[in-house]
Amino acid sequence: MRDKKGILVFITVFLLSLALGFTPDLVTGEEKYVTFLCLSDYTGPLAGLASPMDMGADDYFSDLNARGGVQGVKVKFIGVDTRYDLARAVSAFKRYRKGYNLLVINGISTGLVKTISPFLDMDKLVMITPGAGEAQVRRGRIFLWGLAYQNAFAASIDWMAENWKKRGKPGKPVVGYMGWDNPMGREAILGGKEYAEKIGVEFLQPEYYPPGSLKHDVWVNRLAKGGANYIYLSGVDPASTNVIRDAYALGLTKNIQMLTDFYGPDMGVGVKAHSKELEGTIFPDYRIRGEEIYKHPLPTQLWKNYRKKPVSEMPEIYALGIFWALPVEAALKVALNEVGYDKLDGEAIYQAYQKLTGMDIFQGLGNRCAYSPNSRQGANMVKLYKVTKGKTISITDWRVAPHAVSLYNWK
Repeated sequence: MRDKKGILVFITVFLLSLALGFTPDLVTGEEKYVTFLCLSDYTGPLAGLASPMDMGADDYFSDLNARGGVQGVKVKFIGVDTRYDLARAVSAFKRYRKGYNLLVINGISTGLVKTISPFLDMDKLVMITPGAGEAQVRRGRIFLWGLAYQNAFAASIDWMAENWKKRGKPGKPVVGYMGWDNPMGREAILGGKEYAEKIGVEFLQPEYYPPGSLKHDVWVNRLAKGGANYIYLSGVDPASTNVIRDAYALGLTKNIQMLTDFYGPDMGVGVKAHSKELEGTIFPDYRIRGEEIYKHPLPTQLWKNYRKKPVSEMPEIYALGIFWALPVEAALKVALNEVGYDKLDGEAIYQAYQKLTGMDIFQGLGNRCAYSPNSRQGANMVKLYKVTKGKTISITDWRVAPHAVSLYNWK
């Protein structure tokens, strides 16, 4: 009697699964997936860029999963609002670190990355992060989305020297630097300062301001009084936009060329709000920007499909989330081919990331991948861009960025 009941239950479950279109894996609870954990900032000082960036990654993984994933393995995106607060971020990491098939973590904060790094070897996980150059020097399980902050700054220093000479100016240019009063704000000059001195530009004492500052007159005025011909800003839009807004109000942008790092003015954020004040601003980037983004089929189609809004409302930073999702997919392909799903773990992904060298995985959003056993940079080339009449346009072709991070004395 019990056997008959058991058979009846089995047949009922089987027929139900067919009727609902379930796969055998789902019926038995054996869905194949890995988890991508994003320790982000949706309500803090990075929210203007972090939120749309995470949308880009989430949408790309959703699209990848809709296409069947990678060899049937899907990527689950978990985003956590850390508010750019270290304690909240560490708490979220502890919550997810031991489960959910976690393999890759995105750490939005330089301080967070340095805090969590000891656990990465212990748990055999991979972490990706914006641009802290120390990861390139002390090569471990931390991979940069693209270029180290120091190397982007050095590429900008090269442009300043070229521009100074092109303008027929005598002597050497005076360069000011301004950033947040935190690890990210200081990162670019750890090697960047040495590079500036190496090529013969005068580098002023850096100025740092608290994240979330509403006005920046004091700091930018000090650099102007120091004789700065160029001022380079580290920070995440709208922070750098607001500095330039204040410099414009003080009349400083008439004689000082303003530059930012690659998280500076976004066409959908800072440029949209303050195009007049930002006119002429220069910045380097390891991925395409501005008008090039809005003409690219990958981000624009994903935005229309998943956000159901016109492309004119898409922040260009949305494409950066796609940019750092693409290596996850590529590394997953390599790892599955080498070890299969049953043996897939963080170690396999870690090894796979180092084998993406020279691959054209960014689908036109950037140049070829630079990850290797000797490189934790996702990219080693930059373009220079300029804000012009409310748009961002490229003013150079791709060029190899200097390796300034190696010039700092990392103790």
